[in-house]
Amino acid sequence: MLNWQQIDTVLLDMDGTLLDLCFDNQFWLEHLPSALAAKEGVSLEQGKAKLMPLLKSQRGSLNWYCTNYWTQVLGLDVVELKAKHRQQIRWRQGSQPFLQWLSTHAHLRVLLVTNAHPDTLVIKEQQTLLQQYMHEVVTSHQYQAPKEDQHFWQQLQAQHPFDPERTLLIDDSLDVLKAAKTFGIRHLLSISQPDSSCPPRDLPDWPHINNLSELIAE
Repeated sequence: MLNWQQIDTVLLDMDGTLLDLCFDNQFWLEHLPSALAAKEGVSLEQGKAKLMPLLKSQRGSLNWYCTNYWTQVLGLDVVELKAKHRQQIRWRQGSQPFLQWLSTHAHLRVLLVTNAHPDTLVIKEQQTLLQQYMHEVVTSHQYQAPKEDQHFWQQLQAQHPFDPERTLLIDDSLDVLKAAKTFGIRHLLSISQPDSSCPPRDLPDWPHINNLSELIAE
């Protein structure tokens, strides 16, 4: 699927690509509404009814990923709540073997590029130690722009120069992949099943993979 001789830089998303998106979906769709409902003394259904429109209104923006924003809006300690459920954080199948393989190839520079808030990144790192495989770790909050925004890619290239023609991005978000394509990144891969608790997605318009270990070349 990939000619590794044509790639110098590997950009990897975290949630839904390296790590199972099941944790994040359960947090935002179950744990957080439950905590909100308990705080306000209402039913879980009422908690969801209040939270879902708020989430939808911020989708694709930096606020959507910002724990500080949601702590302020909801009056809940979102970071503490995430830490409470940290045992549910899991690697996706094939991620670790793929990262281990990448680490044996000195010519490949590997960067984690994530929309996750730094506070969330700390929790994920404590559970997985994934940063040991990375040359650099970049969150969109450093640039005040999500990966869906061209400003993110401009700032990333300015701070960590890379040749878009010789760069691979693997990300489960189609909006992010579209933004990267617009920026000029040549090698793009999506993830067919970012959440292990959900069926694989139909992705007719994008090259995609599920188990990252299938990218390991002999």
